[in-house]
Amino acid sequence: VDVKMAELTTLESLLEMGFGRNRAEKAVANTGNQGIEQAMDWLMEHENDPDIDEPYVPPAGNVLGGEADSQSSAEQLTAGDTGDTGEVIAEGDDMDGDNPEGSKQPMTEEEKREQVKRLEELMRMKQAERRERERAEEVEREKQRRRQGQELQQIRQKIQDDEMKKLADQRRKEKMEDKLARQRVKDKIARDREERAQKFGGGAPSSTATSSQPTPPSPSSPSGQGPPPTKREYDESRIQVRLLDGSTINTVFKAQEPLAAVRVYVQMNSSTPEAQDFTLLSPYPRHVYTEMDMEKPLKELGLVPSAVLVVTKK
Repeated sequence: VDVKMAELTTLESLLEMGFGRNRAEKAVANTGNQGIEQAMDWLMEHENDPDIDEPYVPPAGNVLGGEADSQSSAEQLTAGDTGDTGEVIAEGDDMDGDNPEGSKQPMTEEEKREQVKRLEELMRMKQAERRERERAEEVEREKQRRRQGQELQQIRQKIQDDEMKKLADQRRKEKMEDKLARQRVKDKIARDREERAQKFGGGAPSSTATSSQPTPPSPSSPSGQGPPPTKREYDESRIQVRLLDGSTINTVFKAQEPLAAVRVYVQMNSSTPEAQDFTLLSPYPRHVYTEMDMEKPLKELGLVPSAVLVVTKK
């Protein structure tokens, strides 16, 4: 009987289990020919290597060192095929301990099949353990991804909440500033009206009559005196303003007040969003008032004793 049939070497066992020769040779060489289990573990760990099926190329020179280990890895792999029974047969002793040393007998086909069957069962167990380990690692990675996703979502939510809070604070600040600005305008208009009232109110009695004559002319003034009513009428101007939505507002201004006072009044009393960006015009004869006109008194613009103005977009 040929020596290579005396037992199944690690390389032969892998070939019997269906592994390709290139893979089997690499597994035996990379595990130092330490046994079938180490070789199977190496194959399972490297089964996805891109060069796993390429021919095995032994490293150049003396890899293991020493006189006894000077032969190349390729020679060690093929020892069972060339009849060299040194290290290969010694491995066979580990796998088949029933034969006493020195009385090795060739394995029958049935014994070879039984050994391959045991090795395949061992391979399946190792593969099952590996799948279970990979499944547990995948579960742990998924948990880690979810934790990271939740933490990222919390960070994004906090940033969004901070931005919303900052925006709300900014809007409140702008509203407060706008409210204060409107109040300052209203206060200025009130002060201007009060000053004009004091100024023109103090001159009216002196020009109309003496201190002893205010009561006698009052009964006769409705009947026939022309000049005094005309002067009092031109001290004020009743302005009607037609807004963008078609509604109208009416108020009375002093004849010496500028047209800007009318525009401010419209801004304060109009609910349309366009009220902050508009101009005024007279419908007939049509005249659009400019920024220079805003500083002119109503009397100079011909808007006394009464006038109708229309709000229009710029």
